[in-house]
This record gives sequence, C-alpha cells and structure tokens, in this order.
Amino acid sequence: VQLVESGGGLVQAGGSLRLSCAASGSTFSIIAMGWYRQPPGKARELVARIFTGRGVTAIANSVKGRFTSSRDNAKNTIYLQMNSLKADDTAVYYCYVDLRGGNNYWGQGTQVTVSS
Repeated sequence: VQLVESGGGLVQAGGSLRLSCAASGSTFSIIAMGWYRQPPGKARELVARIFTGRGVTAIANSVKGRFTSSRDNAKNTIYLQMNSLKADDTAVYYCYVDLRGGNNYWGQGTQVTVSS
C-alpha cells in the first residue's frame, strides 16, 4: 500500500487546515486508516482512527471538538479537518493504514505549523 499525503502548511492560531491521504495498491486489505502526529521533541501520538469495516471513528481527547476525520471509500482517501488550531498542534502529521494480517504502512509525513 502506498500513501500520499497533502495539505500541511503554516497557519495562524485559530485557523483551519485539511489534510488528505490517498491510498493505492492493496487497499482491499485495509481495516483501519488514521493519523498520528509527532510534535518537535516529543513522541508520536494518535490523533484519529477510522475502522473501515465498522465505520467507527476515534479521536484523541486533545483534539476532540476541533478535529474531525472522514473517509471517502470510493477514492480510498482519508481526511483530517483541523479547526481552531493551536500552537500545540504544531507537528509532523503522518497518515497510516492497518492491513488485515497485522501489517501497517505510513505516509511520508506533512508538516503543520501553527503560529501564535
């Protein structure tokens, strides 16, 4: 599976960005898609996850109410809509997929910088 991310950039605090991640290849094996982020000097953390079969979306408490994630099954694309951005949201955001059988794949990462 190949993942191509887009949509990162520089935004002022309070602004919005939308990230996209398009999957190609063995997409029929995908059981979950989502986003992690890694702030400068910190560990990678889960932001959102969509379980494709159950249609369940999980969002981290730190972004709940500000971020939403959705998936376009026809395009094998997942989105992360980020509103009311804060300086603490500055991070490299990574798209990932979980495949049936236990493998997972990661996108190249996209930088999101929120200026205060």
